[in-house]
Amino acid sequence: MLVHQLIEQGEKDAVAFQGNPNITYRQLQEMVGFYRDFLYQQGIRVGKTVGLFSLNSVEFVYSYMAIISLGAIVVPINTNLTLREILYIAKDAKMEHLITMYALDFSVADSADEAQNIKQLVIPEFSANLFQMELQKAPELGEGFSDQESCAIIYTSGTTGNPKGAVLSHRNLVENAKAITEPLAVSEKDTVLCILPLYHCFAWTCTILNSLCSGARIVILSTFVPKETLLAIREHKVSVVYGVPPIYNLLLRVGQREDMAGIRIFVSGGASLPQKVAEHFYEKFGRALIEGYGLSEASPVVAINPHDCTKYCSIGKPLFGLTVKIVDQDEKILPAGEVGELVVKGPSVMKGYYNLPLDTARTIRSGWLHTGDLAYMDQEGYIFIVDRLKDMIIVNGENVYPREVEEVLYTFPDIVEATVIGVPDGLRGQAVCAYVVMAEDKELDKKGLKDFLKPRLAGYKIPRDFIQVEALPKNNTGKILKRVLVEQVLLERNGERAI
Repeated sequence: MLVHQLIEQGEKDAVAFQGNPNITYRQLQEMVGFYRDFLYQQGIRVGKTVGLFSLNSVEFVYSYMAIISLGAIVVPINTNLTLREILYIAKDAKMEHLITMYALDFSVADSADEAQNIKQLVIPEFSANLFQMELQKAPELGEGFSDQESCAIIYTSGTTGNPKGAVLSHRNLVENAKAITEPLAVSEKDTVLCILPLYHCFAWTCTILNSLCSGARIVILSTFVPKETLLAIREHKVSVVYGVPPIYNLLLRVGQREDMAGIRIFVSGGASLPQKVAEHFYEKFGRALIEGYGLSEASPVVAINPHDCTKYCSIGKPLFGLTVKIVDQDEKILPAGEVGELVVKGPSVMKGYYNLPLDTARTIRSGWLHTGDLAYMDQEGYIFIVDRLKDMIIVNGENVYPREVEEVLYTFPDIVEATVIGVPDGLRGQAVCAYVVMAEDKELDKKGLKDFLKPRLAGYKIPRDFIQVEALPKNNTGKILKRVLVEQVLLERNGERAI
C-alpha cells in the first residue's frame, strides 16, 4: 500500500477531520484530488523533491498527500527554522518547488542566490482559487511504482555537521503506522488530537497516518496553547492524545481532572519522560502516560508501552514486525539487564540518508539501524533507555545538535572557542547552554550575541545561557570534555562546589 492510499481507508461519509467545518473521508479524497491536479499543472512529477513549509492544518495534509500521489518526494520543513536553515535543506534536497503557508522573502538571507530556482506555491493563494481554475486531470501512477519508492525526506539532527535527510519509503511509513494500532488499540471510535507539529515524523505517523489506517477522527490544532488545547479536548470529545513531556508538564499545571475524563490514552514521545511527571499525571488525572520511543530513521516509532500494562521509565516493547537487540561494541547481543547500544531491524527502517552513502553505511550495518542510544532490556522484554551516545540536546521535543550552534558562535566577533551542552530544564526537558572563551581583554556581550544569533538560528536552538570562561576543559588530545561541563552544572544546581 502507498501512503496516500490511506485516505481511502475510512468510510466515505465518516468524519476524517473534526472541526469547523467537519471534513469527511469523501471530502478529504476530493480535496487531495484537486491539489494533485493543481500541483501537476505546476510541474511536479515523479521523483521530484518538494518542500512543505506550513503550520498544522488540513491544507498541510492535502498538500502532503497530493505531492506523494504524484510520485514526488515530500520534504516537510520545520517552521521554526531561519531562512538560512531552510535554504540549506532546499539546496541539499535539490528542491525545485516549495509549498508554503506564506511567501518567504529569501532575498534577505545570507545565501539568497540559492533560492533563485525554487518556485514557491503559497497555500492560501492557490487554495482560495482552486475551484475557479481550469485543471487537467493528473495521470495516475504507473503499475511499476511500488511501495519501496521514496515518499519523504525527513531532515534529522545529528551531532556532527549539518542535518541529514532520512529517506523514508511508502512501505516504511505505512508499516509503522499500521503497527502502532495494536499496542494502542486505536479504532474508528476514537478522536485523535493533533497538537504536535506535522513536519515532525512523530506527529505525522501517529496522529495522521495511524488515524487514517484506523478510520478514526482527527482534530488538528495549529499550535499548542494549553487553554485552547483543553477546550478542544472537551469540545471534540478527544480520546487519544500524543504529546511530548513538556506538553504534559504544562497540562499538569493548568488542567483539571474533568478536562481529561474522556481521554482513553495519552502517549508521550520525543524525549525521555521523567518518572515524577508520569506519577503526578496519573495522580491528578487518573490516566497513565504511555511512553514510547522512536527516531526519524525508523519512521519513527520503534517501541511503545502496551496501553494496559505500562512501566515507569520504560519505552515499552518493540512494535510488531520490528526486531531489536542490545549489543556491545563488537555487536554481540547482551543478556537482559546489561547496557549496550539499541539497534533495530524491520520494515520501517529508512532506506538511508539522502546522497550520503558513507553516513548510511555507518548507521545501517547488515540491515540493523544503529540508534546511538544506550539501553537495556528487562526479563519481560521492556526496554529502558539509559543515556545517549550522541551529544543530542532535546528542547521541547525538538532536536538540537551542538556543532551547528557552535559553528555559528564561532562567527561572532572575539569568540575564540565555544562549546554547547544540554542542561536539565523542568519545562522544556533540556535547555541549550553555551560556554565561550573570549579574546584577551574582551568581555562577552550576551545581548549582542543573542541578537546576532536570532536571524541565524531557530529560536529553540539559541542558547538560553552564555557562560564566559577562561578555558574549556580538554583531554590530552585537545578534545573538549563536555561531560565535565554537564557534571559541573549538576553539582552547582545541587548546591555543591565543582572541583
